[in-house]
Amino acid sequence: MSRSAKHGIELEGALWFHKDEQKFLGLDRIALLQKIDELGSITKAAKAVGISYKNAWDLVNMINNLAEKPLVERVTGGRGGGGTTLTAYGKEVVKQYGVLQEEHRRFLENLEGRLGDSASLYQLLRRISMKVSARNVLSGTITKITKGVVNAEVTLALTGGAPLVAVITNGAVENLALKEGGSAYAIIKASSVMVGTDLHDAKISARNVMCGTVVKIVEGPVSTEVDVEVGGGNTISAVITHESGTSLDLKVGAHACTLFKASSVILGVS
Repeated sequence: MSRSAKHGIELEGALWFHKDEQKFLGLDRIALLQKIDELGSITKAAKAVGISYKNAWDLVNMINNLAEKPLVERVTGGRGGGGTTLTAYGKEVVKQYGVLQEEHRRFLENLEGRLGDSASLYQLLRRISMKVSARNVLSGTITKITKGVVNAEVTLALTGGAPLVAVITNGAVENLALKEGGSAYAIIKASSVMVGTDLHDAKISARNVMCGTVVKIVEGPVSTEVDVEVGGGNTISAVITHESGTSLDLKVGAHACTLFKASSVILGVS
């Protein structure tokens, strides 16, 4: 199957025949049947496809049992001392599977063509496949890198344009190969996020203040989880004490601000 552009999406799929809720014919078993037909020996066929003799016979017996008619038969006697071969029905099934496989390949290539430039889909799949313990993983574009003696200040533009500032070491900038215009992920633990109300004009040392609408509150006996939608499709989760949640009188649908220090932001790249 042809590949799309670099970092594009390549579609793959497998064809299987089912009967009585059991898989009995797929590409690996068709390969075994083809080798049996070619070599006339189940021993040689098993070796050619990389499985044991016993496993090969188990598969053949299952295929024959589930098929409408036997696909494989033993041939005894003769000058060669016997062997294993495909029945006429078996040869026809292998041929039909090849036709289905070709049509399946064309179907997938057509889908690839309809996807067009799939780079953005590739990036999305990479993002959602990330496994990190931190609740907040935000994607952005690096707009500025300011290096100091030891640390660097990195500014990301999140989806929707909101800026996010991280402070990391100069060594981390080099190791991650961060460049202005490149993509990066901002990772913030929910426990590092503070929540407040009416903070637009407040003077605070935290570099990141993002305000929006409370979309979820989960109260516990000790801690309360608060999710705030801050625009651009981004939601920031915070875990605060139950007492703080009560004193702030937070409600779903109400306005709230999240704030976190630049040093609390971890940056990552794909």
